[in-house]
Amino acid sequence: MSQTVFEPWNDPTAKPLIQFKNVTKRFGDFTAIDNQTFDIYEKEFFALLGPSGCGKTTMMRMLAGFEAPTEGMILLAGQDIAPIPPNKRAVNMMFQSYALFPHLSVWENIAFGLKRDNKSKDEIAARVAEMLKLTRLEKFAKRKPHQISGGQRQRVALARSLAKAPKLLLLDEPLGALDAKLRQDTQFELMDIQETTGTTFVIVTHDQEEAMTVASRVAVMDDGRIVQADTPARIYEMPNSVYVADFIGEVTIIRGTARRGDGAYEITFAEGQPTLFAESDTEFDNGQECHLAIRPEKVSITAQKPDDRRNALEGKILDIAYLGNLSTYHVELSSGQIVKAQTANTTRLSRRSFTWEDRVWLSWTDTAGILLKG
Repeated sequence: MSQTVFEPWNDPTAKPLIQFKNVTKRFGDFTAIDNQTFDIYEKEFFALLGPSGCGKTTMMRMLAGFEAPTEGMILLAGQDIAPIPPNKRAVNMMFQSYALFPHLSVWENIAFGLKRDNKSKDEIAARVAEMLKLTRLEKFAKRKPHQISGGQRQRVALARSLAKAPKLLLLDEPLGALDAKLRQDTQFELMDIQETTGTTFVIVTHDQEEAMTVASRVAVMDDGRIVQADTPARIYEMPNSVYVADFIGEVTIIRGTARRGDGAYEITFAEGQPTLFAESDTEFDNGQECHLAIRPEKVSITAQKPDDRRNALEGKILDIAYLGNLSTYHVELSSGQIVKAQTANTTRLSRRSFTWEDRVWLSWTDTAGILLKG
């Protein structure tokens, strides 16, 4: 049975849950968000990703109601949310610090918001039990926050945020306090919980691996603007700019000039270096500046020049980053350009082929690189 792909953003009949319409946010003379229009759909796990100061937290604070747009509108399920106070919105927020009440048990922490909404005792008990089961915390219901681990506290904060069944859950760097291994496990837990509840999640993070793992779509931000919003695979394989290519994952960017060739563009990039070739859907004029972005895993490294590839460059190994399962070779060309190549470490260390200062050949296919404008 074929599974339907979840891509409401490609369905012209799908109605967005959240609509940013020409939203600008200024703090005095500083523009934090610069005239942004975009949609987020129901049941999406949407990530706002970018470096510190790019505007992603301001975007989230406007959704939560802690900030109001200077210009433009934010709609939630078709309704302008500006006049609605934060505590009356169908939106909940989970903070990086978790903000749990230290004197209350796990059970009481999760029940807190429901009690404030004057729900009946039976309703509260049933909902808390559901949340404890969802986050696998049944055994810890009577414990206080200081009696459980960081990962468990994170799940309590999540259970408390979801208890009121918000339409939208905002997660501000939710895994920032966890160590790397726990962080990875928790990413998958978050995805499972999001899928089980069907709640729309919007996560703010500066951790690209986290965004690429959990999100249905990633919005890469720079300087108050969303530069590209797309699926993790398309962001990685088809970045729309040098900024996105460079921000996500490892990449080599070769700057040169493009010329139309036979079925591919010919790229001249440095004196004494051979011409490179790249197929591209983007149109370039003859002699136009271009940037060729190549991911290191798409580059082969060999001792001899390969016969079957016309993209082949010779260089010297400058650095080797050993990552256990992978090694990334930083190879310097005679022009000074560094090109990265990655290989899987399928053999023992003592049997590796290359080491520092070795002269090697790097090669890739005409479709391996992405040709980008400035």
